[in-house]
Amino acid sequence: MAVLTTGRRRPAGGSSLARRQAVAAWVLAAPFLVLFLTFTLGPVLASLGMSFTDMQSTDVRSPLAVEFVGFEQYADLLSNELFRQVAWNTAWYVLLGVPLTMAMGLAAAVALNSITRLRGFFRTGYYLPLVTSIVAVAVVWRFLLRDDGVLNTLLGYVGIGGWDWLNETSTALPSLVVMAAWRNFGALTVIFLAGLQTVPAAVKEAAEVDGAGRWRQFRHVTLPLLRPTLLFAAVITGIGYLQFFEEAYVMTQGGPLDTTRSVTYLTYDQFSFGNYGYASAMSYLLFLAVVALTAVQFRALRPKD
Repeated sequence: MAVLTTGRRRPAGGSSLARRQAVAAWVLAAPFLVLFLTFTLGPVLASLGMSFTDMQSTDVRSPLAVEFVGFEQYADLLSNELFRQVAWNTAWYVLLGVPLTMAMGLAAAVALNSITRLRGFFRTGYYLPLVTSIVAVAVVWRFLLRDDGVLNTLLGYVGIGGWDWLNETSTALPSLVVMAAWRNFGALTVIFLAGLQTVPAAVKEAAEVDGAGRWRQFRHVTLPLLRPTLLFAAVITGIGYLQFFEEAYVMTQGGPLDTTRSVTYLTYDQFSFGNYGYASAMSYLLFLAVVALTAVQFRALRPKD
């Protein structure tokens, strides 16, 4: 008796076609994978290994001869007075810089969202400092903030005594934060403007019908709907301030008295001195700080159900 079978039979060439497609995909991805493994994943894993050793520049020719010290580098860092100071400086960069930059970006975005003419012009103008060379920006800001600079001259016109903004311990770090916020808020302006344009007009009109003024509309309607955008902006801005380096390197060289030196700056110095193991340990402590800050931001700004 013949046995009847049901169901579709797989085409004979189906498996060979899928195999050829998989091979073609791996061939096309191979250049990226080679570059990623060589220049990204490889150095990351190498630095993680170095953080548990006492490797220095003199050990490059014989890396297998370095001594494994475990968590000794990390313990030394946590008890090091200079590292604690630069960690505190970095915390101040985050605490001052993130709210200021986000507030400036959000205010500019709200203003641009209310106009229809020249929006592209202003958006480009706000973003322009971000793509300008930090050296050029630093030269201008040092001229503005020096003892006989433009800012002190303007303050003198209203009877306020000036400060040597970049050479006093009480004003150097806030001055760099203001400069960084001015330079970076344009990127957040573009992000917030895109978020504001996704807020449904019907929702704002309903709030207006219910008697809500502009401030109440912004606080109770716009901001809640912007939480995903605010979260993204907070994360990228927080990571940027945790890695604060260029402004301090160009403007103050970490001074006065290391009050503007950040963890990234100190890590750069240690790599320059050839203390590769010590610098790698600093990098991974900074990485843990990035993870912790991002977790806090996700908990505070994640969209509510």
